[in-house]
Parts: sequence; structure tokens; C-alpha cells
Amino acid sequence: MTLTERKAGPLTLKARTAADLMTEQVVSIPEDAPLHEAISVLIDRGFSGAPVINEAGRPVGVVSLSDIVVHDRNAIAYAKPAPEFYLRSDLRSELGEDVGGFQVEAVDRTLVRDVMTPVVFSVRPDAPAAQVIEELLHLRVHRLFVIDRDGVLVGVIAMSDVLRRLLD
Repeated sequence: MTLTERKAGPLTLKARTAADLMTEQVVSIPEDAPLHEAISVLIDRGFSGAPVINEAGRPVGVVSLSDIVVHDRNAIAYAKPAPEFYLRSDLRSELGEDVGGFQVEAVDRTLVRDVMTPVVFSVRPDAPAAQVIEELLHLRVHRLFVIDRDGVLVGVIAMSDVLRRLLD
């Protein structure tokens, strides 16, 4: 069936509960992870955001590309002058060859917990699918986390998950 054929009939959501909509293989980021690791995860996986969890596996926030951009915009980095004792003539290898340019990388020690949005919008696995969609629209968020009775993250529902279940 092609996309134009689908337009002819009404779309029906083929999910009854949050468990039917959610993606179970959740990629989460520990709250004490370095920010550069979170950036790598988001970029490498093509995600716009991911849940942030504590040591017990409970969601404590979300880190998104928007959070990272805001952090980067607000971070001030000053160039440090090269110490005077590093003269070019001092930079020779043991064989007497000039050592080409070198760089000292400034390591950003920011942790994910320092940048994340510390709000968790969640539903239980047995929440009706209609409620999930209403919450996504009402809260104006791109994803809801699915947590079990103990508050442990068991899934995530993104808008794309809802749309995918319309076309099943």
C-alpha cells in the first residue's frame, strides 16, 4: 500500500496503552556522565534528546540538543596565553628536530546533571494511548517516559512512535 492509498481511508491508532506505543530499548544517560559523552550518544544515534537516570535507574531529567546549545551559548571560554618559557627554540625532539605545532585541549568538565532539564514527564505502561497523546500535546513535549511502579524507566514514547502506530 502506498502513501497515497493510505490517505483515502481514515487512520486508526493501533495501540491501546502506553506499553503498546513505547520503545523498550531506551538509551539513557547517567546524570554523572561527562557532557561530551552525552553529546556523542545523541549525535551518533541521531537522537534529539535522551532520559537522564540516577544510579537506581530512575529518570531525573532529560538532556536535549537544545539544552546543550543553551549551555554552549552561555559558556565563556577565554584563550590562555602561552607561558613565556615555551619558546619555539625550546621545542625540539631528542633528535634535534623542530616539533611542529602542538595543542593543549581544554577539557570541559561539565556533567550531564549540570545541563539537563530536571523535569520528567512520565506515564505508566497501562496508561491509555489516548491519554498519552493528550499529554504529549498538552505538555508540548516530544517524548514521555514510561516508568514502572518503582519509578524505574522501562520505555520511552516519542511522537514518532505514535505516528508509526498509525501506519501499522
